[in-house]
Amino acid sequence: MSDCYSITTPIYYVNAAPHLGTAYTTIAADTLARFERMEGKTVFFLTGIDEHGQKVAQTAAEKGMTPQEWCDAMAPLFEKQWEELSITNDDFIRTTSERHIRGAQKFMQMLFDRGYIYKAAYEDWYCIPDETFFTDEQVETDESGVTVCPDCHRPVQKVREENYFFKLSAFAEPLLAFYDEHPDFIQPVTRRNEVLSFVKGGLNDLSISRTSFDWGIPLPFDEEHIMYVWVDALLNYITAMGYGGTPEEEAEWARRWPAQYHLMAKDIIRFHCVIWPAMLMAAEFPLPKHIFAHGFLLTKGEKMSKSRGNAMKPADLIEIFGVDAYRYYFMTDVNFGADGSISMERMVQVYNADLANSWGNLCSRVLNMCGKYFDNRVPTLDADVIARLDSERGNPLKETAANLYERYAACMEHVEFSEAAVAVHELCARANLYVEESAPWNLAKSDETHDALAYVIYNALEAIRILALYYAPFMPHTSHEVFRRLSWSESAAALPLAQTTRWGGLPSGNVVEKGEALFPRLNIDAINIEE
Repeated sequence: MSDCYSITTPIYYVNAAPHLGTAYTTIAADTLARFERMEGKTVFFLTGIDEHGQKVAQTAAEKGMTPQEWCDAMAPLFEKQWEELSITNDDFIRTTSERHIRGAQKFMQMLFDRGYIYKAAYEDWYCIPDETFFTDEQVETDESGVTVCPDCHRPVQKVREENYFFKLSAFAEPLLAFYDEHPDFIQPVTRRNEVLSFVKGGLNDLSISRTSFDWGIPLPFDEEHIMYVWVDALLNYITAMGYGGTPEEEAEWARRWPAQYHLMAKDIIRFHCVIWPAMLMAAEFPLPKHIFAHGFLLTKGEKMSKSRGNAMKPADLIEIFGVDAYRYYFMTDVNFGADGSISMERMVQVYNADLANSWGNLCSRVLNMCGKYFDNRVPTLDADVIARLDSERGNPLKETAANLYERYAACMEHVEFSEAAVAVHELCARANLYVEESAPWNLAKSDETHDALAYVIYNALEAIRILALYYAPFMPHTSHEVFRRLSWSESAAALPLAQTTRWGGLPSGNVVEKGEALFPRLNIDAINIEE
């Protein structure tokens, strides 16, 4: 059993630069990875790029490059994008790397030796963009009478080859039994129902090799055939963890596998929930714990994609909102399991309401009052004075914070990011209300209410510290800056989150700095970007 909490994104095609859709999945994985690290877990967070297949070879040819040259040119774009989005992946796998090729060939040789792979002729419709075969019953006909892919609706071509096949049909019943025993394996439930229906309809054996082009990994038992790109791609999850490497690397694989979460968009769920588990069953390897397929990002009612010309660039939005606000919007305003409509107007609205007016404003007001009334020091109060004021005035912030951890952690564990943010925002809203209700500016008018003033300011500062901890997986840079302004050592955050968020963790006497506004308000009319 793994002693590591492993999280993966799909590996992304290199036929186009990363866009909001690929960034969406990757930010989600990073948010989950950051949270689990804050829980004290050892995390292995994997992402990477899918470099093989006919589509990549064609794109490279169109650019006047070899496939390897094209892949080498694209890889830095992904790595740079993840750096700009503050992604903390532990590994970045490329399917052209020697470690992946070695592990993929070892795995396929094992399936062949076990009798799960055989050779046969094959004829069916092939969609190059999706790298997928379809039967006569599955393809569709468009208005012009052209046979098209049922998924992307682009033309398909009839292909006849002698290929190797994986005995996928043998795993229909084992898969259904596994789904029944592990009802949370496929999430959300709508995707689970989709996969159940697909498998119950019967599974055909899967063509797992190609001979019509050569950009791929040769099969170890027949080098005239290269691996079907989807088989190649799925194996990255174990090759990146060390499978097929040295004894020490394979020990790491055993420690990291199975993954707790495979995160991906819903259009590739069948590969991950049917083909991948069947391959692992054939190898007698453990299956991942959870596969979560999120919805599509929609702009003006359409799925965002390069082919539709409506894929906004992350860099453009980072320039306008900053990386933390970018991350916050996509993780909190869009339900991760469903399709979500995005727009510049809504992004500005969320930014101003949640970040500028609420979280940023709370920090500015309270830190400013701490400087004004307590010479930029966290107020100091005796324990008996605190107990008396707790009794006399009540501490709604302490009460709200006490009930927050379990709710927040449960949401994060189930990748319900928007619900986790709602829970945190309730404390933020209560802290803003607390400042208004307590009116420190009035308490400061009399020496007789000095203790009450210190009590209110401390409580508000402590709420800010706790809020920064809960916001950290979403907005790491902002939380780091808040901790700095509170002179609160982030080394304390190495403790499990349940401990660091306990009330009273902000030391009295700490130097406090107001600083610039964390989130200056934005005016939609001053923003010029094409969606």
